[in-house]
Amino acid sequence: MKRGIAMIVSGFPRHSETFLLGELLALEEQNFLTALFATKPGENGNPQPGSDRLLQKLQLIPPGTAAEQAAFVASKLTDREVAGIHGYFAHTPAEVAQLAAETLRIPFGFSTHARDARKVAPDTLASRSKDARCVVACNTNVAKEIERVGSDVYLMPHGVDLNRFSPQTKRPSNITHVLAVGRLVEKKGFDVLIAAASHVKTTFTLTIVGDGPERERLQNMVKANRLDSLVHFHAVVTHEHLPSVYASADIVVVPSVQDSLGDQDGLPNVVLEGMACGRPVIASDISAINSAVTHGLTGLLVAPGDAAALAYSIDFLSTHPELRTTLSKNARAKIERDFNVRRCAKSFENLLREVYA
Repeated sequence: MKRGIAMIVSGFPRHSETFLLGELLALEEQNFLTALFATKPGENGNPQPGSDRLLQKLQLIPPGTAAEQAAFVASKLTDREVAGIHGYFAHTPAEVAQLAAETLRIPFGFSTHARDARKVAPDTLASRSKDARCVVACNTNVAKEIERVGSDVYLMPHGVDLNRFSPQTKRPSNITHVLAVGRLVEKKGFDVLIAAASHVKTTFTLTIVGDGPERERLQNMVKANRLDSLVHFHAVVTHEHLPSVYASADIVVVPSVQDSLGDQDGLPNVVLEGMACGRPVIASDISAINSAVTHGLTGLLVAPGDAAALAYSIDFLSTHPELRTTLSKNARAKIERDFNVRRCAKSFENLLREVYA
């Protein structure tokens, strides 16, 4: 078969898309990533560990319509041995991949994760999926969206680096340290978490790591509820330093909700990373989160948007250290079994080799 594939991503690198990094590195290490294109610039700041070798291969596509960007990609690949073009998201990257592949008369496919599938009109998503050599979904929620438009889909979960994210012993304390990590946007449900914090009875602190358009509103909520001494905001932390952030926590909370535009998380990185670090997770029972968090076994689930239930769960875990220990051990075992990044990335590589052969 031809040497490898071309991958088209959105902005690269991006701090929150560690799942993308792991899979691209797996393809690169096996010499299966012939070319890497981004439809727009990535984020400034320190790149995620391991991304240097990908940045050397990355080509930024000039701004333009999908057809114009596809023409650029095709021109760069005309004289190269490429088995197929894979878009890493269902919207612009997949459209550019499809159009470029048509020009070069080679197959295309795409991966989809959550919000990207909802950015595409259902009829367009249906036709794009049926024309693709493969459609890869990373969680059950978005897989159902592809199935609803009448196409087959491969379910391939992302993994966690078990060496980087591993359990670390934390000193016992009379204060329960609660941690939340994510972009400060509506669908993350941090307003629900702050509302819950005002009802927590045990002694605690809450650290929210991230930044985004909701920051000012959330900070005002903290002040209005007189939680200034208990709730702290921390700027974005690089992937390199995230393990130490998890190590400082007793409980990781993921209060995801469906936002006013209908957007919601698939399976957030923080769920898998917290579990890999052996931290008990309290999460909303929404989307595909319950594919990792089984209530009472690998974590606790609450109804999305239910601040009272969230406060009760924080209090319950705070006063039941033996349950925290049990959930932590079970969570780590679940990640080792089903979300090992090396195993997941290898499965992804094997699939692409097979479908683009």
